[in-house]
Amino acid sequence: MNCKPLVIGDLTAKIPVVQGGMGVGISLHRLAGAVAAEGGVGIISTAQIGFKDPEFDRNPLKANLKAIGEQILKARNIAPKGIIGVNIMVATKNYEEYVKAAVKAGVDLIISGAGLPVTLPEFVEKSRTKIAPIVSSLKSASVICKLWDRKYHKAPDMVVIEGPRAGGHLGFTVEQLEHIDEMDFDGEIRSIIALVSEYGEKYNKHIPVVVAGGIYDRSDMDHYLELGADGVQVATRFVTTYECDADMDYKMSYINAKKEDIKIVKSPVGMPGRAIMNPFMEKTKLERVPAAKCRQCLAHCNPAEIPYCITDALINAAKGDVENALLFCGENAYKAEKLEHVSDIMKEFSCEK
Repeated sequence: MNCKPLVIGDLTAKIPVVQGGMGVGISLHRLAGAVAAEGGVGIISTAQIGFKDPEFDRNPLKANLKAIGEQILKARNIAPKGIIGVNIMVATKNYEEYVKAAVKAGVDLIISGAGLPVTLPEFVEKSRTKIAPIVSSLKSASVICKLWDRKYHKAPDMVVIEGPRAGGHLGFTVEQLEHIDEMDFDGEIRSIIALVSEYGEKYNKHIPVVVAGGIYDRSDMDHYLELGADGVQVATRFVTTYECDADMDYKMSYINAKKEDIKIVKSPVGMPGRAIMNPFMEKTKLERVPAAKCRQCLAHCNPAEIPYCITDALINAAKGDVENALLFCGENAYKAEKLEHVSDIMKEFSCEK
């Protein structure tokens, strides 16, 4: 399948690959910069992005907002001519401030999910920053496009369709995730592409659609390009790269994982997620693990009731304490057998074959 560059307004990625935003601390400036330098779209996760800052425990919001600008600048230094974006979860506490910090830092693209980013357009007004909602169904795509059209007279600059084989939090029910093969998700993708095309015609522009979830190799990308997508979002494959910002032990947890180790787990957020089963997740099935301190990560979280603190669990993962961590991963994480360079992965997905 021949591919072509991914065009997002006045931005052009010569390879139609968006690197998925993975937090806490898995995709920061090193990974995003490396992907952007190779001609893809590099994405920094803003989830508790300032966790290494000495101020983080005392003032997590201040540390995070400061780190957004710092990480974007560092990624730019790696890829001065590349496309640098951020992933900002709608569920983030102080969401508006995170978006404004990214825009102020001159980020090229904001990808936003974990809820519908209904207010996102008002925070990027008069900036050059492009915006892309993450959707998991035709219904959610229709809601966000209609709302932005009516309230802001704007259409998305790009749409990311995240399927049921993705890692991290998922926009599906547990029952749906237990019967993925029975879902006609390819049909859903075609329907969303058709809907987005209608809004593109209305606004006299092409709105690229990127498919995420379970894309590991070139054949996966070719499948979605054949369905009419403009590109793919790849996350899990980039974890086991030398350039990934995560600790080596986190990377090795993917390389050592078997297919049967990858499970649907319960997140404190109230959504199902996909992760590698480990002693910590087994422990949370039996008992509550109290949060040591609230770091103000999610808008709807009650520290007194959650089964465990997702910030603590994800920071442990990023730092390599994999026995006491939530090890988010995509369905195909078990396919990782060795460390790779970002450049080699991008050559595999290149249009110059």
